[in-house]
Amino acid sequence: MKSFSERMGLKPIREVLQKDSMDDELRNRLWSLLNQCYWDQFSGLEKIHYLDEEKEFFVQLWDVYFKKPLDTLSDYFDETHDDIREAFFKCKWNNVYDFIEFVANNYPDEELNEKFVELCNCRLQEELSAYRFVGKMIILITSDEEISAIEEAIQVPLKPVQEHLKRSLELLADRENPDYRNSIKESISAVESMCKIMTGDSNIRNALNRIRKDCGLHDNLKTAFQNLYSYTSDSNGIRHCMTADPDVGQEEAKFMLVTCSAFVNYLVAKASTKGIDLSTPSPK
Repeated sequence: MKSFSERMGLKPIREVLQKDSMDDELRNRLWSLLNQCYWDQFSGLEKIHYLDEEKEFFVQLWDVYFKKPLDTLSDYFDETHDDIREAFFKCKWNNVYDFIEFVANNYPDEELNEKFVELCNCRLQEELSAYRFVGKMIILITSDEEISAIEEAIQVPLKPVQEHLKRSLELLADRENPDYRNSIKESISAVESMCKIMTGDSNIRNALNRIRKDCGLHDNLKTAFQNLYSYTSDSNGIRHCMTADPDVGQEEAKFMLVTCSAFVNYLVAKASTKGIDLSTPSPK
């Protein structure tokens, strides 16, 4: 039997968010940045005329990073470039991050390094990598717990909840035309659907009050989610605001998807503890 992701035509969430892998598009774009920021300045030279600092960088690259014999470092940059390119496209995904981190920390031109780090972070965000440069270090910004929350919630056997979360992920993961505003709307709609299934009440505030009473939802949790709901649904919220909000971006959309997924999982667990049958809609 095909998996949920195969049936829905989706990549596994860990691949969509590129935590334990790197797709060709991201690898290609990072290599293009290396060319743009570093390698292109040496292109076309018959024999590379290194400055002392540049020579030292390539010596470090060969000796410290690749751990290759220094007598295999060519004086001709085209040959050196070919060797670096081959290693870059053959290495494991994590070694790509090792490589760009090494370059950013060791190339002798700090202005170029800062430009490279800034452009890398743009590409990493655009391609939904789970990593970013923070300073000169590559740091994980999407945790296993966040991914697991989405994976668990998107498999909840409640069709409306599944559909909203799946659509939220699709809108977030569309790299050509991401729709963060509607991704947020779908995330909050998943919680609305979950609350309605549990209580039979389509009014989210009434439903949360019922869940607090029947399931022991803590007042602070109820208030916190009501505030999130207001962020999306009140008169000035995302659902009703007709103008583009510059503060709504990938970070907000991912936060809402993770948070709403975690809240769905919490409500499923609460329903199970209290013996609420989610297969039968609750009466008001």
